[in-house]
Amino acid sequence: MREEDTLRSPHDALRERERIPTIVVPDHDDLALRLADRIVQVIAATTAAKGRCVLGLATGSTPLGIYRELIRRYQAGEVDFSRVVTFNLDEYYPMPADSPHSYRCYMWENFFAHVNIRPECAHIPDGSVPRENLAAHCAGYEHAIAEAGGIDFQMLGIGKSGHIGFNEPGSAPDERTRLVTLDTVTRKDAAADFFGEDNVPREAVTMGIATILEAREIALIATGEHKAEIVARAVEGDISQDVAATFLQRHPNATAYLDAAAAAQLTRIHTPWVLGPVEWTEPITERAVVWLAEQTGKAILKLTERDYTEHHLSPLLAKHGAAGPINGTVFNRLRDKIRGRRRLPSRRSVVVFSPHPDDDVISMGGLLRKLWENENAIVVAYMTSGNIAVFDHDVRRHLDFVERAATTLGLDAAAAHRVHADVEASFERKAPGDVDLPAVQELKRVIRESEAIAALESVGLPRSSARFLNLPFYRTGEVRKRPIGREDVAIVRALLVEARPDLVFVAGDLSDPHGTHRMCRAAIARVLEQYDATRPQVWLYRGAWQEWSLTEADVLVPLSQDELRAKVLAIFKHQSQKDTAPFPGAHDDREFWQRVEARNLETAAHADRLGLAEYYAMEAYRILKP
Repeated sequence: MREEDTLRSPHDALRERERIPTIVVPDHDDLALRLADRIVQVIAATTAAKGRCVLGLATGSTPLGIYRELIRRYQAGEVDFSRVVTFNLDEYYPMPADSPHSYRCYMWENFFAHVNIRPECAHIPDGSVPRENLAAHCAGYEHAIAEAGGIDFQMLGIGKSGHIGFNEPGSAPDERTRLVTLDTVTRKDAAADFFGEDNVPREAVTMGIATILEAREIALIATGEHKAEIVARAVEGDISQDVAATFLQRHPNATAYLDAAAAAQLTRIHTPWVLGPVEWTEPITERAVVWLAEQTGKAILKLTERDYTEHHLSPLLAKHGAAGPINGTVFNRLRDKIRGRRRLPSRRSVVVFSPHPDDDVISMGGLLRKLWENENAIVVAYMTSGNIAVFDHDVRRHLDFVERAATTLGLDAAAAHRVHADVEASFERKAPGDVDLPAVQELKRVIRESEAIAALESVGLPRSSARFLNLPFYRTGEVRKRPIGREDVAIVRALLVEARPDLVFVAGDLSDPHGTHRMCRAAIARVLEQYDATRPQVWLYRGAWQEWSLTEADVLVPLSQDELRAKVLAIFKHQSQKDTAPFPGAHDDREFWQRVEARNLETAAHADRLGLAEYYAMEAYRILKP
């Protein structure tokens, strides 16, 4: 080892590893507060110095919390937008300005209409410009930025392909505002907003990397585990045209703002012992030993002192004196997480919150059956209707059945025919993403509810266990939802007051395409913060998009082959989500049951590789600390 390496501090190692200065905050809300603070500071300082402030703005789900917080601060008199000029990064092409899918519509609905910005000062690329005039429009956009004095503060999101704006892989650092072809990954990412990948435009107008890098200050923002891998590549990887965000490493005043989930693959979070000394707490020790076992391909109890010294873990070895005590402690911690039915709660009051009508069986279909067998009183609360995730063809199929069965059911056949005809006519008029008729929204809600009941019965629970909360924030008929409000919180509170649960299950899988899981969890958290009764224990589940790792989990529930098969059959009851779900998310072409089966099998297989008892499959849960 070189002498200069021994003298290098952990901070030096971190600076070398993270080539974009990075701030990590606990969660999505903390990130919104942090960015709003910085934007308010920039506006105040820049308008005082120059008479105006120029902001570069982004769209998507990540900035929504920032815009809401800026609106709140404007309403509180803490910030003035009258001397602010804005330039948005991009717009789909072709895209009518009044389309609900346009970024112009997004910006006015979610920000501009709620603050005192002058309309002529809010610039967004025009997706309706004729193609022959597009080059001139792009040049004009660049000229307008220059005329405004350049961008003082540029906010950026990052796509799964590493794009900033719509600068896809292959974009050069000297390019300006232009028309681009969207990457397949980007179009898949946008498919949920457009009700299908086929409806996503293939082109977009975007600021170029050169334009972005001329901003005086840049904030790259990212939230959620689904962004962790590309964020690590952008922050720690080499500069490459394959990942446009890596060019931010060349900027003298760029900062990445990440929530803990998006930062999960950064070295300082994932393997901090590689950078230097760490505090060897039980969780860090457990993660390090499991990582070491994975690196060496050994079971935990077979790890040697040489394994520790060759993989940056000599300090851990020195603390314990030998490999054996470390191995044994970590092995026992992991072993004790495994809970068969006899070690699970029994004869208690349980509330399972399911954001959508299928998250319960997708994520905890095995545990649900075991809890019922243990004589727990269970309420499964479906928080939203999930109606936007029902295809029109499913409504057609159900209406055809009702019309054909009307006489047998003693219904008015003519009335059934009229309803069927009215709905068909509305489908003919509807473009992808348009809001359904209220009657169609209700039909889609009923389809999801009937599927949820069938799935519950499939895992052994009675239909009386189901509660359909139909929270108001979701009832827009659109992909975009309202913020969680008082009425949403009141409905959740009423259920908890009625059920008085000892144990509550909440979705900890926050990577759903439109943030519904996150919003549902926020509503529950608000209630529990002011809960008058004895606070219930909270277990977090995952399944639709991720699974807790062995080191993240507090409880591992083993499933037999028959139990996993029963869980999969329960997922099958959600027929409207079968084969092709409208919002699959996560760039995973597998059906939900296939993802679940693979994850539950892999969790058990991982435990087996570490030398723990061999089980067919496992579900994983995390217990929130009081």
